[in-house]
Amino acid sequence: MLIRWYLAYALSYRDIEELALELGLKVDHSTINRWVIDGAPQLEDEFRKRHKSPVGISWRMDETYINVKGQWVYLYRAVDKEGNTVDFMLSEKRDEPAARAFFEKAIGSNGIPDKVTMDKSEVTHLHTYLDFLRY
Repeated sequence: MLIRWYLAYALSYRDIEELALELGLKVDHSTINRWVIDGAPQLEDEFRKRHKSPVGISWRMDETYINVKGQWVYLYRAVDKEGNTVDFMLSEKRDEPAARAFFEKAIGSNGIPDKVTMDKSEVTHLHTYLDFLRY
């Protein structure tokens, strides 16, 4: 319950500590911090399983080069017509295996789309891969 409060509302760890005390629980704010670090990923996974919004059947896929914590990586991303994120993946390389891994990850989570639009980069050969998956 305390972890959910922290994730759901704009409360500090000290605010949560005070709320817990009102419930008769004596918990230090640093303990709540550790609980959030340990428990938040599991709560997020459960939330995504239950509240995953369906994505459209027409995707736009692209990759771009970004800096993450001082390291340059490729961000592969797919969005549907309404702009909802279908999936994303970070990769050190921009090549066919990386693009294929991303595409398979997106399909594994969301099913095979009816249409995929990509830029004219070297990953456009994945259109052939999409046709192969349909038949």
